[in-house]
Order: sequence, then structure tokens, then C-alpha cells
Amino acid sequence: MGGNGQLGDYLRARRELVRPEDVGLPVVGQRRVSGLRREEVAMLAGISSDYYLRLEQGRDHNPSVQVLESLGRVLQLDETATSYLIGLAAPQTRKRTRRHRRETVPEGIRQLLATIGMPAFVESRHFDVLAANDLARAVSPNLRVGQNRLKALFLDPGEQALCPNHELAMSHLVAGFRQSVGPDVDDPRVVQIVGELSLASEQFRRLWARHDVQVRVGTQTPMYHPQVGELMLYKDRLAVDASEGLVLVIYHAAPGTDSADKLALLASLAAPSAPELSARAVDVTDG
Repeated sequence: MGGNGQLGDYLRARRELVRPEDVGLPVVGQRRVSGLRREEVAMLAGISSDYYLRLEQGRDHNPSVQVLESLGRVLQLDETATSYLIGLAAPQTRKRTRRHRRETVPEGIRQLLATIGMPAFVESRHFDVLAANDLARAVSPNLRVGQNRLKALFLDPGEQALCPNHELAMSHLVAGFRQSVGPDVDDPRVVQIVGELSLASEQFRRLWARHDVQVRVGTQTPMYHPQVGELMLYKDRLAVDASEGLVLVIYHAAPGTDSADKLALLASLAAPSAPELSARAVDVTDG
């Protein structure tokens, strides 16, 4: 199931991030805990301290949506994070058999990558790059099949150099990854990615422990490219129909801007070839 252990971990992590003054509580004397105390959360949520303790310890299996929404308000969760909290507590009557499937990029999306004329790639729910066109690889060498977007940003200084605000991008990417995989943190691919990054990056360990959740949406992204210099690109994400979490990501510049001219220059430098597509089977887990 989504796991009451996961629910407890999430409540505890978010409780430690809320200061008493954030919720109108006076700070008296020296506090031995970071964030709110359990009894303070319980009081503000209108539940007993014992009941809240059972939730954090994973000993209550059926918290109501009303209780979870009340906790979300106390912990200052937005709509996305509150939905994630409710999802962690959702009961499952039986364990579902995990099915391993091959992630495949639809033929129509492959053709789109070849003809779109903008940097574009397809990523999985684990942020693995499954397909990319030449211009995407011209924007970043890490936009190639087999690369993982999380590992590239945290482990490759070259990728970080492309992103002037890479520390902010790291926090957004980790929060987006947690939202993408949801409660399936025991998925073998998730375990592999989180384990590798936890060993290699203190920054990742810190961000992962926060349990931030964020839906990734289209935005303007500043970049510094070693060949053409500063770029300001839109980055839009489109769900691939009838797929298990595949997303088409497209970079584009506002027409008539300096960034549009530089992107056109990159396109002229990129060697024409068919979009790079994964030739290997990628096992995913249907939790």
C-alpha cells in the first residue's frame, strides 16, 4: 500500500518545517524540536495528541479525508501537497501484482521529434530520457537516451553550469520527482535513483528529506550555453496520450528575441539525424 510508514515520514518532515510563529503560536523558552511539536499540530488540527502520534508512527490505518485536510492546513500544504498526503493514506484492499513493461515512445511522437524544429525530448515518470532530437542534445549533452534528469543536474557540473539558478532548479526537480512517482517509492527504479543520489550528493539528501511535492508546469528557463551564451527559453511539458507517465518536453524561444536567434544558430550547428530513441527495454513497475 501507499504505506502508513510513508504517511508518518511525510507528516514528520513537514511538521519540522513549520515554525510556531507561522501558525500564530507564541514562542516561549527554548524549544528542543525544529518546527512544531506533535501536540501543537494535534491541537491546531482539532485531534487528540495520541491520535496524531499514531498517525506519525504508522499505527492508524484509516485517517479520514477531513482529518488529513485539517493537517494539511496546519502544515501549510498547498493543494498539490495535500492531495499527495491524502494519496499516501489511501487504503488498498489488496496488494497489486507488479507488472514489468517496456516503456515505448509512440511512433507519432518520434515523428514529431524529427520535424518539430525545436529542442524536444521524451522523459519517463522517473525522469529518464527515452527519446531526444538533435537540437535537444545541442542544448544539453545530457538530453540523450539513457540519461536521467535528476542525476544529470546533481552529479554533472556541466549541467549545473547550463543553469544559472541550478540550486533552485534542484529543489523543484526533486519535488517534481516525488510528485511524479507518488507513493511508489519502493519502485525498483526509484530506489536505484534515490539510493545513488543519496550516496553521491548531500544536497539531494537534504532536499529529499524535506518531502516537498510540486507539479511541474511550463515555465521560462534561463540558461547559459557554452556556444551561444545566455538564453531565455520556455519549457513546456505535454503528457503523452495513452502512456504510463511519459511526458514530451519542448524548449522554445519567444519569436523575434535574441534567444530565438541563438536557438536558430544552435539548430544550424546541430548535425541532422533521426531522433535518438531508446533501443533497450526499460522496465517500469506498475504499483
